[in-house]
Amino acid sequence: MPRVVLVLLLSVFALPLPARAQGVAMSDSVTLRPGDVIRVAIWREEDLSGDFPVNERGVVVLPLLGEQNVTGTPLERLREVLIERYRAQLRNPSIQITPLRRVMVLGEVAKPGLQEVDPTITLAGAIALAGGPTSNGDMRRIRVVRNGAVLRERAAMETQLSSMDIRSGDQIFVGRRGWVERNSAVLVSSAISATLFLATLFISRSGDSGDSDPEHEPKSPTGL
Repeated sequence: MPRVVLVLLLSVFALPLPARAQGVAMSDSVTLRPGDVIRVAIWREEDLSGDFPVNERGVVVLPLLGEQNVTGTPLERLREVLIERYRAQLRNPSIQITPLRRVMVLGEVAKPGLQEVDPTITLAGAIALAGGPTSNGDMRRIRVVRNGAVLRERAAMETQLSSMDIRSGDQIFVGRRGWVERNSAVLVSSAISATLFLATLFISRSGDSGDSDPEHEPKSPTGL
């Protein structure tokens, strides 16, 4: 499959689920931790919206509100708290918040490095954010690592990040295809060339043996 087509397909997995589809499950199970980023979108307040890092104390600094402790609180409850606190500054604020994990996507990807990922996307989506796999990348060999320990070996690319409890600091590795897979075209070409060479050689030798004429063979002397 051409790499451009593969990246486009992976980009579909990179799209977060619609807010309604995320629903209660995400609100109840996903919380912020130190090292995460919180994306705050306030309707008609672009200056107050943006991505804000959560420091080692679990605190984020938000415009107008200052320091806010945001760790360990279910997202829906956190959104309600922020709406209530912004209401003192804004009229009927409409707020959407999205947690982002800061993970390293490494191995056979086009742009290895740090990515901020929505936990509702899949492993394939996280890899798409890193430019997709290289021509040698094998999407059947995805490994998830935390603090040097392997959390998941050969993880399925359609696995949702939240289902694996992906955290900031985790690493996603895309493995390399095996030697035979990487060189299959060369092996096939070599096999075809060898077959053609042997066939040509066989035909040539068959022609030489067919051209021999008994009448022109030297006769042994007689009458001695």
